[in-house]
Amino acid sequence: MQGLGNDFIIIDNIESKMEHAGLVAFAPQLCRRHFGIGADGLVILDTSTQAPFQMRIINADGSEAEMCGNAIRCLAKYVWERGYIQDLYFDFETASGLKNVSLSLSGRKVEAVRVDMGEPVLDSKRIPLSGPPRRAVNEKIVLDDEELYFTAVSMGNPHCVVFMQDLENKPWKRWGKALEINPLFPRRTNVEFVEVKNSETIIVKVWERGAGPTLACGTGACAAVVAGVINGHLRPATDVYAHLPGGILKISWVKGEKVYMEGPAEEVFSGEIGEIIK
Repeated sequence: MQGLGNDFIIIDNIESKMEHAGLVAFAPQLCRRHFGIGADGLVILDTSTQAPFQMRIINADGSEAEMCGNAIRCLAKYVWERGYIQDLYFDFETASGLKNVSLSLSGRKVEAVRVDMGEPVLDSKRIPLSGPPRRAVNEKIVLDDEELYFTAVSMGNPHCVVFMQDLENKPWKRWGKALEINPLFPRRTNVEFVEVKNSETIIVKVWERGAGPTLACGTGACAAVVAGVINGHLRPATDVYAHLPGGILKISWVKGEKVYMEGPAEEVFSGEIGEIIK
């Protein structure tokens, strides 16, 4: 399935009943493009004692992500259209807590999914960010004698948001690769490079932790909007349209409250794995 081009292998473990450890171990092979199925990550759908469903996200490099906005929209569409649930509002258990989704339908098909992404975290110790306790807002960091200014946000997973103009002509992939593994981020970080077009529109380029450049990132778009409001680039309590390479997400946030994300999801194909790729 894909959400704005951020693509995932969905393992329906409600049906498969496989050991999670085995699936996690083979994730890099399954996600390897051209030699495997190919994806930005492997997503395991399972039952939960806390919610109707559990979602686990394994990045293409085998590391586990706490949360993924595009993946949860894909799973919401998947479980509803396969009749696993009849409600239009329900929860998923994730590594960053329970996440609520609401569905918009066109006939019997899920046209869009709105996700309650929870409240953003700005406290450096909880993101986590090394150094003294603080809110890292427009903080300077030096990469190869180049000065960048970032704002750190957690949306259940860590994000480093960098605002700049003329984004298309900047070496953002090189910077993203360096920032992901910078010692300032002890658990590594996702990186969003953001160009503000107006108070309701942003352009976002994503370097995703464990996957590299991706066409979209739901939590990253949320983090970009939160950082934009905090830095005074965006108007609070206004729907902001985040333009990513794969499409557009609608994000809304009021300070002190939860972030909401809305966007599409699509099933691309389905199949069976007869033999794990070596």
